[in-house]
Amino acid sequence: MSLAPWLRHLQEPGSEFLVRAARPARPLRLKVPAMSNFLIVVRIFCALLAWSVPAVAAEGASRPISLPQALQRALAANPRLTAAERDIGIAAGLKVQAGALPNPELSFELDNALGSGPYKGLRSAETNLQLSQLVELGGKREARLAAGEAGIGTAVWQRRATRLEVLSETAIAFITMVSAQRRIEIFDEQISSLDQLIPLLQKRVQEGASSPAETLRAQVAADLFRVDRERAKTQLATARRDLAILMGDSSPRFGEAVGRLASIGQPSSFQSVLQAIEANPQLMRWTAVTAQRNAELILARLKPIPNVQVSAGWRHFQDTNDNAVRLGVSIPLPVFDQNTGNIIAAEEALAKTGAERAMNKLVLISIAGRAYDALKGALAELKLLRTSVIPNARSASETIQSGYLQGRFTLLELLDVRGSVLQALLREQEALQNFHIAIATIEGLVGNPFSLTRESSR
Repeated sequence: MSLAPWLRHLQEPGSEFLVRAARPARPLRLKVPAMSNFLIVVRIFCALLAWSVPAVAAEGASRPISLPQALQRALAANPRLTAAERDIGIAAGLKVQAGALPNPELSFELDNALGSGPYKGLRSAETNLQLSQLVELGGKREARLAAGEAGIGTAVWQRRATRLEVLSETAIAFITMVSAQRRIEIFDEQISSLDQLIPLLQKRVQEGASSPAETLRAQVAADLFRVDRERAKTQLATARRDLAILMGDSSPRFGEAVGRLASIGQPSSFQSVLQAIEANPQLMRWTAVTAQRNAELILARLKPIPNVQVSAGWRHFQDTNDNAVRLGVSIPLPVFDQNTGNIIAAEEALAKTGAERAMNKLVLISIAGRAYDALKGALAELKLLRTSVIPNARSASETIQSGYLQGRFTLLELLDVRGSVLQALLREQEALQNFHIAIATIEGLVGNPFSLTRESSR
């Protein structure tokens, strides 16, 4: 927020100096009102405030964020959850309206008036004042209330499903951000290692033990690593923005993501995942949808039952000045319209519910299956990388670097093994990211923490 409008508001509208000149030859004396001192203090305070606000904002933007903090902020500010809350309010309002009774009707009639002959003017007028009320029969109001109650249940389950989705998506975005940070660290380590090698190469060139082209080749390798690091920084910026959007912000207002992805564990069986999916709010919602559509079917079947229109009124005869009471009852005859089409539609909608729930369940099982397969695949990759690939690559790198300094290996062999170490570390980080994203996906489906048999982290 800019403070310029406030500062302009505090500026004086014109010069407040009072000039008194007794004689033309005497010097001018300037008098400053006491209010000017107050305005100077206010300006200084505003200037200090303007400097402090960006500092506070910068401090908030550089403050690290943990996964619990990200989840808490997402639950508090994600607009999808706000919209889901409003859906519950909408359903509650519809239920209130469903229980409303029909309004009574008041009618006024004037007969035999303003005509000719004996009906001229109001001499033979008949005045009718009548009050009518529609009485619903067959339990239509109760059926509407049942449908409204089921509608609230549907909205509540949908809100729970949305909450799980937001939590899962936020966890995945956080994991992606932590992984991107780690990839940048890996590139920095490799670049630093090559930068330390270049002075040794230059020394060997000066001693005549190496060609100047080797120094250029090492510099090219380091620059290629820097290119990959810039790409990783772009991915990190995207991950930060995605996480901020899930937390209800248009731009990141946090620093680095604090978390470790090194810990892994063996998951339980896929059959346990399938059993837990049955409690997913997306599937539980169909119970409320079934109740709602069943109430709508009952309401459609009750609609042909005629309602009773009861009326009571007062009639005044102007020519005799007599009064009389009018009573009436009207019932529509359901001869042509039996609401058959709406009944068929409601029956089909109710029968469709089972198929829709089955489709929804199959989609959830497919998502869970892909996540579980990715989890098992990541575990297999990590086992191979940690037990064989990474230790062997590091050992080979140390051996070749030591041998290169002794002239037993070429620079090309050294750069190749350095690249192998880098690729192994990046593959490990990718496997860790896939593992934890799969865990977050499954937890978002089952609604509970996914049990793992923890293993020691590398």
